[in-house]
Amino acid sequence: MSDGGVNLGGVNLDDFGDHIERPSARLRRQAEERRARIGVPPKALGRLDEIGAWLAAAQGRVPVTPVERPRALLFAGDHGVASLGVSARPAGGATALVRDALNGTSPAAVLARQAGVPLRIVDLSLDCPADELPEEVSRYRVRRGSGRLDIEDTLTEEETERAFRAGMAIADEEADSGTDLLVLGDVSVGGTTAAGVLIAAMCGTDASVVTGRGGRHIDDLTWMRKCAAVRDGLRRARPVLGDQLRLLGAVGGADLTAMTGFLLQCAVRRTPVVLDGVVSAACALVGQRIAFRAPDWWLAGQASGEPGQAKALDRMAMEPLLDQGVTVGEGTGALLALPLIRAAAALAAELPTTTD
Repeated sequence: MSDGGVNLGGVNLDDFGDHIERPSARLRRQAEERRARIGVPPKALGRLDEIGAWLAAAQGRVPVTPVERPRALLFAGDHGVASLGVSARPAGGATALVRDALNGTSPAAVLARQAGVPLRIVDLSLDCPADELPEEVSRYRVRRGSGRLDIEDTLTEEETERAFRAGMAIADEEADSGTDLLVLGDVSVGGTTAAGVLIAAMCGTDASVVTGRGGRHIDDLTWMRKCAAVRDGLRRARPVLGDQLRLLGAVGGADLTAMTGFLLQCAVRRTPVVLDGVVSAACALVGQRIAFRAPDWWLAGQASGEPGQAKALDRMAMEPLLDQGVTVGEGTGALLALPLIRAAAALAAELPTTTD
């Protein structure tokens, strides 16, 4: 790793700042000018106009084209910190959640099926034998479970590079296959604790400010254990705050590290992404620190109710599309936002202008 903290085994974070461009401001203006020539009164479509203009700029064309090839992508992993009792689910319990998704019985699987969206699950660090899962799920696995962030690095330096590169490779696969919108979520136990550490470190806040109740609304005693774990992880995160790869390796685990690489590479490849909850927001916040233009390629699908997510989105000036009190995670909130985004694209594409 370089002294400047921007290089790990050939991954040069400065490259992202050089290669990521914002969606076209010129085309966004053209989309807004076209909208002004549509017979529907100004502001009558609310945020649908904003989403349509964002998609036009991301696609590089006016009028925007309908969203035709979206995909939901879930990064999966178990976190060693879950052994402290910081979650309503047992340590190592993410594997059961993944099996439910693969069997089509999880909330995300039901919503993806209803929307006609392929659902892809990527195991980065589940705590089970790799051969218990389909090869296409486990082929990017970095390790079995991530380390305990309160007392040790969650990943070695080599594992950090592998996880980050895995996320980049997955983004390239999706872009090369013609995916035009990605819905991002996580399947983890202990992941919101890791996310809380990252957000507190990035925002310079205390553990209690970012520690929420999780997807299953943990009780007060569990919340106190979680808050203590975030506090201890924060002590380990602050010394490496200026080196985002070391930060991810110290406290993020394989799944969050891969999600960060994925988000940044999606921005390089000009592929828009819909974020779900606090975990994807934490990774996006780290991504913003690496490349400040990258968040222009991402939308916040929903407000999860997690204080850490609200803190991260505020720092990135993102306003969630939905606030329905959905806390289950696993990409469900972002999937719920997908019909809204598709509707915005269809309206922007099909409503005639006064000159048509």
